[in-house]
Amino acid sequence: MIEKIDRLLADTRREYPETGVTLGEPMSRHTTFKIGGPVSALVEPKSIGAFVWLLRELNAREIPYFLLGNGSNLLVSDGGHEAVALSTARLDTLRFSGDSVICGAGVTLSRVAAGARDQGLTGMEFAHGIPGSVGGAVYMNAGAYGGEMRDIVESVTFVDTRGQIRVLPGEECGFGYRTSVFQKGGAILSVILRLRPGDPRKIRETMEDLSARRREKQPLNYPSAGSTFKRPEGGYASKLIDEAGLKGLRVGDAQVSEKHAGFIVNLGNATFSDVYTLMSQVTERVYERFGVRLEPEVKIVL
Repeated sequence: MIEKIDRLLADTRREYPETGVTLGEPMSRHTTFKIGGPVSALVEPKSIGAFVWLLRELNAREIPYFLLGNGSNLLVSDGGHEAVALSTARLDTLRFSGDSVICGAGVTLSRVAAGARDQGLTGMEFAHGIPGSVGGAVYMNAGAYGGEMRDIVESVTFVDTRGQIRVLPGEECGFGYRTSVFQKGGAILSVILRLRPGDPRKIRETMEDLSARRREKQPLNYPSAGSTFKRPEGGYASKLIDEAGLKGLRVGDAQVSEKHAGFIVNLGNATFSDVYTLMSQVTERVYERFGVRLEPEVKIVL
């Protein structure tokens, strides 16, 4: 496999010399959990053309890979990975045109929300404090405080599983609770958002209010991947975890946050095993107590 990856990287340097390539890059530097072992190569295309070419070549050459956005919803194992991490970080185009916002998949939500505020556009306030990229947010249909990506997505340009570039209107993206059609395969390249004219002062006030609520209720002083578990039908994961008496439960340096039971945090030197074991313990104890099987919201890369 190493020889395959080496040949791909050599071809990449020849075809797209501007592409960033880092060998043996630890994923702990690229996830908000601050956890993850080294991959054979971190590859950061600077253009959609390069990204699509790489995706097609990875599939054609049968090289293991995973897509990397802002790393805010990933738990990556600590061992070495004979794989390529294909990053959208440099697909960071951001352009405003009337009520529309054209975003590369790698643009952070906070940057888009701040830009929308400055343009006097409302509808993006809920996303200002979500530490993800636009591509990852669409993939997960990210949401908070009553807003979701499906409320504002006009269309998505993506590469399908056959390597073809396609455009889907928002209503055909299969958005549901933390899901979309893109979870069946392919990769998001860019997104057009549709916002609405608003009062910049009110937009700023809303964003400041939501930021204050996040600081008050969420353990933002520790690395985490946000909400660890999906919301079960008819309830909240954090409420079940709290009522099961699991706040503060700890495995190594992984802990169920004492501030918000829906978060597992890294107290400093948590390993993949620490977090994974703790997630398993929480899942089993909540099931034993309430008969509800929690599902991970974080994506696990073994």
